[in-house]
Amino acid sequence: MTDSSPDLRAIRIIAEHRRGVLRDIATVVARHEANVVMIHQEIFDSGPYDGMAELYVEYEEGGDVSELAADLRNITSVKEVKPYHPFSQIYGTRVIIIGGGAQVAQVALGAVNEADRHNIRGEKISVDTIPLVGERTVAQAVDAVARLPRAAILVLAGALMGGEISRAVDRVRDAGIPVIALKMAGSVPQHADLVVSDPIQAGVFAVMHVSSKAVFDIDRVRGREF
Repeated sequence: MTDSSPDLRAIRIIAEHRRGVLRDIATVVARHEANVVMIHQEIFDSGPYDGMAELYVEYEEGGDVSELAADLRNITSVKEVKPYHPFSQIYGTRVIIIGGGAQVAQVALGAVNEADRHNIRGEKISVDTIPLVGERTVAQAVDAVARLPRAAILVLAGALMGGEISRAVDRVRDAGIPVIALKMAGSVPQHADLVVSDPIQAGVFAVMHVSSKAVFDIDRVRGREF
């Protein structure tokens, strides 16, 4: 989820949106012995590429980047190819904050301030937030965290969370992503790795856990309440 290997590379491909294009691109990538670690595809619905497909690929190995790009450009349906630095080297590890607007804002305040302190020293830690209401909506968002690239920790910020949200928390933890919950009504705090009363401190703890230089480790305080 959080691969920041210096050998990781990325390439963006603009191609026609039709059958067989992905097969042709995958054939070229495989021929260069590139090991794909992440792939994202999207169809443009406006702008100069309206109706075309964007394919973003992160890979390792693969030999010379310029040779791979040149071979991809030789595919008839491919219109543009451009290498980039992978997201892990730009945005880095992600802290995800989900919950009510006021609580999310306070957790983000702590997380952003702490991330700034680490990033100014050369780390790459980003903070993603989404204020949501409703048990089903929040549970779906929590489940989706396990599918987000580079997501390393989840903070649940709210006044009342339980039921399906608690079950989603268990699934996220099973996927290897720790969960911090604010002290709140409902069963979510009983399912989280750590419960924190102060939302600002919760954000600080989350960033300290994912930092490669901080001494805080959620595994050492799992099950406790602060």
